Amino acid sequence: MISKRAKYAMKALIRLTEEYGKGPLMISELAKQAQIPQRFLEAILLDMRNHGLLHSQKGKGGGYMLRVEPERVNLAQVLRIIDGPIAPTPCVSKNFYVRCDDCTDEETCRIRSVMIQVRDANLAVYETISLKALTTLTPLTSALTDSETAPA
Repeated sequence: MISKRAKYAMKALIRLTEEYGKGPLMISELAKQAQIPQRFLEAILLDMRNHGLLHSQKGKGGGYMLRVEPERVNLAQVLRIIDGPIAPTPCVSKNFYVRCDDCTDEETCRIRSVMIQVRDANLAVYETISLKALTTLTPLTSALTDSETAPA
């Protein structure tokens, strides 16, 4: 599951992508439009700026804007900046690998084998959806099925 922080980051990036090439968007406007608490948003935008995704401009007419073309940024990059590892367990992370404390043999671990499949399935989606593509997706209009609303 992605964090609320990651969801807020994606909501903000959708708005910034929609405004790409039009100049900076003020934090207060972005927070209002994306329905994100402003103080929370400020920390998220700062993280993304520090990782090179955003540019900030101070003063009158200032705000935040994308530094990178929206076609060149995918959801996996955003999630790693905001949440860190995408993998469901530390031992299957491609970028933040850590051996599990309770594991005696990774090569024969059945749990690890399944978690690699879960990681790869998630990455297949996250890596193919760019910020630009995210702005063109059609929201789900039908009700979720019982299996989609069941607790995980």
